[in-house]
Amino acid sequence: MINLQNLTIKEVHEHLKNKDFSSSEITKAYLENIKIKDPDIKAYISITEESALLQASKVDEKIASNASIGLLEGVPCSIKDNIMIKGERCTAASKFLENYRAIYDATVIEKLKDCGSVFLGKTNLDEFAMGGSCEKSGFFPTRNPHDLERVPGGSSGGSAASVAGDLCVYSLGSDTGGSVRQPAAFCGVVGLKPTYGTVSRYGLIAFASSLDQIGPMARTVEDCEIVFDAIKGADKKDSTSTDSVFSHERKDKIRIGVPKEYFGEGLNEEVKQAINNVISVLGKDGVEIVDITLPHTEYALACYYIIAPSEASANLARFDGLRYGKQGEIGNVGSINDLYLENRTNGFGAEVRKRIMLGTYTLSSGYYDAYYKKALKVRTLVRKDFENAFKDVDFIIGPTHPSLPFKIGEMEDDPLAMYLADIYTVSVNLAGLPGISIPCGKSKNNLPIGIQVIAPAFQERALFEIGKMIENKLR
Repeated sequence: MINLQNLTIKEVHEHLKNKDFSSSEITKAYLENIKIKDPDIKAYISITEESALLQASKVDEKIASNASIGLLEGVPCSIKDNIMIKGERCTAASKFLENYRAIYDATVIEKLKDCGSVFLGKTNLDEFAMGGSCEKSGFFPTRNPHDLERVPGGSSGGSAASVAGDLCVYSLGSDTGGSVRQPAAFCGVVGLKPTYGTVSRYGLIAFASSLDQIGPMARTVEDCEIVFDAIKGADKKDSTSTDSVFSHERKDKIRIGVPKEYFGEGLNEEVKQAINNVISVLGKDGVEIVDITLPHTEYALACYYIIAPSEASANLARFDGLRYGKQGEIGNVGSINDLYLENRTNGFGAEVRKRIMLGTYTLSSGYYDAYYKKALKVRTLVRKDFENAFKDVDFIIGPTHPSLPFKIGEMEDDPLAMYLADIYTVSVNLAGLPGISIPCGKSKNNLPIGIQVIAPAFQERALFEIGKMIENKLR
């Protein structure tokens, strides 16, 4: 009997090398665990059992021939259901794409296939990645494995829950305004949002193209680093991707900035205490803690909620129900515009329609300069805040999320509070920086708390190093 609890990538790799169990055996164990536990958690939209067992058997053949295997070879993972796997359903958790099957692999999937990864299935999300709780899925809400009455966070809630619930070893999510880091914090796992452009977005169903990034979610910082190394790199199919060198120069004295804006009104006391505990531990270990300011933080949310919906309204214009997706009855409408209206009204959920309308409004004639153009200028100011801060410090640290995981339905009547909860994460996307959320304790009710560490662009190596340091100090 394989104990799946808290298995890391390296542990699975060592067991496979030592022939303690086969890839097929551990894949079957995870599939069985999914059958037992996922009816309650609902992390997965679809299970790709047949292809997973085929992938695993190929790795077993390689091991049987005494050939060496890579770190990810034969390791079962899950994939957020807005990332294409050829031949498999890719719904973006929307009724619009309920029966759509991908006709090509995303670049990150091609890379993981080259590494011999085993895909167990596609995980739930807020529809088209628009949400922060995984309640806005077009199919069903996902539940937090630590407390089934609470949300796992979003939009990559299914990915975070699949890792936290021992339903896979690691997962891929996407992060537009915190959608990897926030659910990682809520579910007590590690979540990385890489520097913009370091991971190809080809094959990711777009939400906001200047903000979206695919990132790994796993149990440890080291696991996230392993997956990041596998999926990073320039891609000719994504003109925004880059092959930057991730060099890191070790320093005798590490300086970490603590923004006063991240510890103001609205921060839960237990979250604040957990973050301050980490800061205190680091300070006692010789890390220099520096008080800093990011003065335009208060404008970041408004800026994000203009830019992201604007880009979403353009990206989602392709969903008309004619080329693919939900299609209305042509005989029941008077014009092509009526058909588009019927398809989109029936296909998109309320949250997606809301954001499309907001984005269309801010891009419309007469309002473009007042809203979208001004938001772009504020984005530049947010980026400059970080540039100025990183002249004096190596990292910036603070809460990933201002609150503990909330109960399902608790925020239903207060969407503004849900949006405001993104306060600590959206700035990182606006500035294109790497950020990582690391578990840093639990509340008195045993709910996970996450700490976010932010680094300068392309400093993932440094980010992993400080992340491992934090993990070691908290053990």
